[in-house]
Amino acid sequence: MFTYQKNQRFFAQIADGLEELGAKELSQLGAADVAPSYRGVYFSADPIVLYRINYTARLITRVLAPLLTFDCHSDRYLYKIARSLPWTDLLTLDKTFAVFANVANSYIRHSQYAALRLKDAIVDQFREACDARPDIDPIHPDIWINLYIDNNKATISLDTSGGSLHRRGYRQTSVEAPMQETVAAAILQFSGWLGERPLYDPMCGSGTLLAEALMHVCDIPAGFLRPHFGFESLPDFDAALWKSVKRECNNQIRPLPHGLIGGSDLDNAAVEAARTNCQMLPGGKQVTLLTRPFQQIDSLKDTTILCNPPYGRRLNTAQETAVLLQKFGTFLKERCQGSTAYIYLGNEALLQQIPLWPSWKKPLNNGGLKGYLAKYKIR
Repeated sequence: MFTYQKNQRFFAQIADGLEELGAKELSQLGAADVAPSYRGVYFSADPIVLYRINYTARLITRVLAPLLTFDCHSDRYLYKIARSLPWTDLLTLDKTFAVFANVANSYIRHSQYAALRLKDAIVDQFREACDARPDIDPIHPDIWINLYIDNNKATISLDTSGGSLHRRGYRQTSVEAPMQETVAAAILQFSGWLGERPLYDPMCGSGTLLAEALMHVCDIPAGFLRPHFGFESLPDFDAALWKSVKRECNNQIRPLPHGLIGGSDLDNAAVEAARTNCQMLPGGKQVTLLTRPFQQIDSLKDTTILCNPPYGRRLNTAQETAVLLQKFGTFLKERCQGSTAYIYLGNEALLQQIPLWPSWKKPLNNGGLKGYLAKYKIR
């Protein structure tokens, strides 16, 4: 019996700084004994809650089911213990797999080498038992195996998400430097927007913020478009129960009121990408999208404004970025009375170019890159 089967305890990976927000989301989805930790949250869940979290959580990157935790002071011992696990309970010859490792402060110093030793243990067990082995697919494996070694304590887990949950499936096309979906979902959470007034993105790019807003307000599960989850490979997977959970979540999807969500961009290719991406989701055709620079918007009064202005490599010079942000700040001040704006930038210093005083600003990383979110109340 694997460790998670004994204690029903799991670990949800989440971006640095979002642990408390992620813990709150997990609790709302039915998780028990929720305990934020470094870059993640430990929690307890029965199968119904585990399936629901993977299908609907918007902030979580992936959920790991620990198979075994043990002291690991050498690569030989890692291989020996890993080879003793009942891999045929998880993996068959017709399925592909991959091992992803992270090592810190341990005798085994290299993550890739640790992953290789675990992979060898799995393959050698199959060769001995079946005279054949499952194939490796490092990009789109059927089964994702996670290895974490810290201070010579190793945990081997199965990724119940089957790859990062930020890949919602709606992004069919994009422009340069798209925002990660979980970051956009976090911005929605920080904004507190629940559909009580219009939401608009005046520099929408390929529409990640708009798509996440649509999913958020209409209760569309974050995994609505995902074809497969890793928990389907668990030895105690209940297909009928999963079908019931999925049906219950999908029945909660609400229609999007016309005019509630909209966006625009001066780049027509970006607007077309945003339209394509939004229309992958239920109600996406109700998202209003226009090709125009924000300077041509008459007003955005009493609106929740979310945006990730272009910066850095997306503009030719720092001077261009500064001018754009100054003009945007003036636009907010002069044409957006009664609105609240949430602006995300990759450099805290860039926020100083906006001629408005923020109510608050928070660090919020985007796919490993530093970023900052600031709130502006326009009076």
